[in-house]
Amino acid sequence: MSEEMIPDVELTSDVAVAEADVEVAESAVNYSEKNLAELITVFEELVQNEERMKMSKEAEAIKAAFYKRLLKEKAEAGLVSAELPEESEAEEAVAESETAVAENPFAAVEAGFKDLYNKYKKERAEYNRQLEKEREHNLALKEAVITDLKALLEKQEDVNATFPEFREIQNRWREIGPVPAQNYRNINETYQLYVEQFYDMVKINRELRDLDFKKNLEAKEEFCQAAEALAESENVVEAFRELQKLHEQWKEYGPVAKEFRESIWERFKAATAVINKKYQAHFEGLKEQQAENLAKKTVLCEKVEEIAGRDVNGSNEWNTFSKEIEDIQNEWRTIGFASKKENQKIYDRFRAACDKFFTRKRDFYNEYKDSINTNLEKKIALCEAAEQLKSSTEWKKATDQFISLQKQWKEIGAVPRKKSEQLWKRFRAACDEFFAERDKNAKPENDYYGNLKAKNRLIEEMNAYELKGDDSDIQALQDFQKRWQEIGFVPFKEKDNVAKAYKDAVSRFPSPRSQRRTRGGRQLSEKEILIQKYNALEQDIVTYENNIGFFSLSKSSAPLIKQMEERIAQSKKELAELAEKIRVISEAESQE
Repeated sequence: MSEEMIPDVELTSDVAVAEADVEVAESAVNYSEKNLAELITVFEELVQNEERMKMSKEAEAIKAAFYKRLLKEKAEAGLVSAELPEESEAEEAVAESETAVAENPFAAVEAGFKDLYNKYKKERAEYNRQLEKEREHNLALKEAVITDLKALLEKQEDVNATFPEFREIQNRWREIGPVPAQNYRNINETYQLYVEQFYDMVKINRELRDLDFKKNLEAKEEFCQAAEALAESENVVEAFRELQKLHEQWKEYGPVAKEFRESIWERFKAATAVINKKYQAHFEGLKEQQAENLAKKTVLCEKVEEIAGRDVNGSNEWNTFSKEIEDIQNEWRTIGFASKKENQKIYDRFRAACDKFFTRKRDFYNEYKDSINTNLEKKIALCEAAEQLKSSTEWKKATDQFISLQKQWKEIGAVPRKKSEQLWKRFRAACDEFFAERDKNAKPENDYYGNLKAKNRLIEEMNAYELKGDDSDIQALQDFQKRWQEIGFVPFKEKDNVAKAYKDAVSRFPSPRSQRRTRGGRQLSEKEILIQKYNALEQDIVTYENNIGFFSLSKSSAPLIKQMEERIAQSKKELAELAEKIRVISEAESQE
């Protein structure tokens, strides 16, 4: 069989799919570094290009880059969430984002580009319709050429009359453009069949036939050289495409002399086999890479799904988890495409997990906003109550009311940050004004500053006391404690400081378990001593909790607030231990 009767080296279904995938995955130009205005300008230049109908891939690449850039700039402007990775659905992500605000400064730019692209898309669709119509027309023309060729075979005229007509038919065939893909194989095989029959049946003279064979051989040798050059090319995809064009051109030429038919075809087929093998290897490598990309993206989906399902407590955790999501999204962008079948599915899964997380975050902050606004109203009401109460001269009653207001303030949660410091200063000012006025108007029996001086002197005396290491130290401590109790209250602002200094001074003295306190001349039991400690500690905790609100919320006071909170926690722990000891003693007494 001659090479003209051997069909083209066809692509397998897998290779054909690979070609489609490569077209999707590769872009002729990288537009990712251009801004929105530059992308619009590039697209405007494209639609003015005379070859624009053949530049659909460039148009789609510009479109994809435009919407990715638009999404990025919207995210940077705070108009959309940052959860989306750049993918083929970037345009829909921008248009449908639930987090977009009503006023969109990018609307005009986006609308202008959409209008420009839609006009090109309509023109392209019309071009494709005309192209298909033209291919149908070409099919009809080639069918007419075959009809004429068939009629020529049926003639029994002299070769000098039929051969020029045959040449004219060949020229007509070559001048006709492409036909619909589904008709390509059949129409070409039919044509080649009649051409072969013509050379076999028509009795042309040797000179004309040899000349024709020579021209065909020269042309096919050039095709072989071109195919062999393509076999050395590093661009496997482009070489494969060019090879298909060579095969189409090969079919348009008639046979060569019998002694060259097999060798020339084997030469052409060998170069074709090299290119096909490289292309198949490229396709297999592409499939492996796509499988790896799918595996990596699956892992990222699982990570986001795990984060989206976590229990979150507070804005700090939301911010931490958001940073994790953003890092994962950045990693997603570094991974290439999965297979055409799986790529959209894995992207939809990733998008759904991100949407779930950011929807939960948005709902949390909506509820948090309502909460802090309610807290704001409550604290404003406390400020107003304190301001009304600050002028009261019913010192005891007003003091109790202020302590109650302070406790309520502490129990109320956070307010908007911009209002927090201002509101606290307002409340603190009302409290300070009242207590300052109360201290100035203290009765002689309530000489707070005098009491402060007396307690400071007592503390100095306790610190100066030289321990003997015997029972006299215990007696001295009891005397100091008695004198301390006889001294009245100190100014409110100094209460905690002087109490701590006294506690530090007491800690110098020994307090052995064997030593018993007395009540009414009798020795107290261990249970009674524990109960006294319990009551004293309980009162200390109440005092700490009532007065913690007076510490400033500014950063400079944060260490003091923390210290007070640690003191309360430690006291509550000691309180629980005392309660357990009292319970054990009580149970033992009940069994006696």
